[in-house]
Amino acid sequence: MISAGLHELRVMQSSRLLRGQFWCYLQSSNRSLKLRPLPFVWPYALVFWAIYIWAFAPEWGIIRCGYEGAKHEDSKDSGSVRVLMAGPGLALMAAFALAFVKAWRFPGRAQIPLFAIGVTMILLGSLLRRYCWRTLGEYFTGDVQARADQPVIRSGPYSLVRHPSYTAGMMMFIGIGVALGSWFSFLLVTLATITAYGYRVSVEERALLGTIGEPYAKYMRERKRFIPFVV
Repeated sequence: MISAGLHELRVMQSSRLLRGQFWCYLQSSNRSLKLRPLPFVWPYALVFWAIYIWAFAPEWGIIRCGYEGAKHEDSKDSGSVRVLMAGPGLALMAAFALAFVKAWRFPGRAQIPLFAIGVTMILLGSLLRRYCWRTLGEYFTGDVQARADQPVIRSGPYSLVRHPSYTAGMMMFIGIGVALGSWFSFLLVTLATITAYGYRVSVEERALLGTIGEPYAKYMRERKRFIPFVV
């Protein structure tokens, strides 16, 4: 009887200890959420950085080739590959730092749902980019290129919009801004990304129109740039 009672007492004490430790963990997690953006809070950081690295790792090879192609004397790139790197890149550096400013954070209850939305945007954007790579094949390049014998691709995502890979790229960058949980970071990254891709598209379409001519002009009349039937 006494032994059973002592055992029950120990179980109750252990249960209280575990509850206390769990409560301390929750309190610590709540303090971390208030002090740091979710991409820097465990376990959200694991999810964010795993997807971030997976999504952007292949992009570096494309950018590197784009830089090399833009060096050629007959390049039609007009510096667009540098704009694509410098604009969103500098904005991201500032956005990560500004995300620590508490006054610009999203409301507390919105932090986790918006983090999930942002990470999903990065993931889906990267998947769409990879689909575009496979669809364009040899015609997918890091810098702006155009050949007279180049066909106008209308299959896959290109049956819906003219520049789905740039739609995907914008999704990835803007998704980071959303996941950071800061209004200022989100607006900064969004503005820089739209501006950089807007310049890239204007350079690319000018090159394609000048090289391919009417077939591409017809495609432009039939399809929007980024979002079907919208823009």
